[in-house]
Amino acid sequence: MHQICNWNYIRLQYQFQYFYDRRYKIRDKRYVLKFFFDILDSMKYYRKLCGKHIYLSPINAEDAEQYVSWLNNPEVTDRLGQTANVTSLESEKEWITKNSSEKTFAIVSNDTDSLIGNCGFNWTDPVKRSGEIGIFIGDKENRGKGYGTEAVNLLLEFGFNALNLHSICLSCFSFNGQAAACYKKCGFREAGRKREASFCNGKYCDVIIMDILEDEFRKERN
Repeated sequence: MHQICNWNYIRLQYQFQYFYDRRYKIRDKRYVLKFFFDILDSMKYYRKLCGKHIYLSPINAEDAEQYVSWLNNPEVTDRLGQTANVTSLESEKEWITKNSSEKTFAIVSNDTDSLIGNCGFNWTDPVKRSGEIGIFIGDKENRGKGYGTEAVNLLLEFGFNALNLHSICLSCFSFNGQAAACYKKCGFREAGRKREASFCNGKYCDVIIMDILEDEFRKERN
C-alpha cells in the first residue's frame, strides 16, 4: 500500500491553526509548515512489500549520503566483500538513479519510517527461473533484531510469488555466522563452498553458496 498524503486534511489543519487565534498566527504557521514537511519526509518511501516490523520500498536518491556512509564503513563492507572499494557520493547517486527501477529495495522501519538497510535481486533469469539476492543492515544497533530475516522472507515471497522464480541463491562469507544463521532460518541450504575464495582484513575466507527452491519455500510456509 502506498503512503498517500491527504491534502484535504492538511488544508483543514492549516485553516484551523490560522484562524484559531490571530495573536499566534506566526507560531501556528510554523507549526503547520513543520506538520507539512514531516508528511513530505514520510513520502520518501512506499510500502511495496510489507512485513511486521519493516517494509521494502523502492530506493530513493535522497538517501545517497546515508548509503555512502554505510558503504565506507568496514563493519558493513567486510560482510559484503567490498572493503577494498571506495564509494563516493557522486558514484552512489549514479548507481541509485541507474537501479531505481530495478528489483532493489530500501529496508524501512514500520514504526519510524527510517532507513535501516538495503536488499534486492542482484540478477534474475526468467528463462532459467532463477535469481540471486543480497542484503545489508546499515547500523550496528539494527542488527540482531530480526529485520534481516524479515527482509529476506519478503524477497523470497516476491521472487517466488511475483517473479515466478524456481530457484533463489545468495552467498556469504565463512566468518559471518550471523548471516548464515539468518539464511538457514529462512529456509536456505548450503549448496557449495568456494574455499579461500575471498580476502578480508589480511585473511582468506570461504565463500558459502546457499539456495532455496520453490517447493522448499512453499513447504516451509505451509
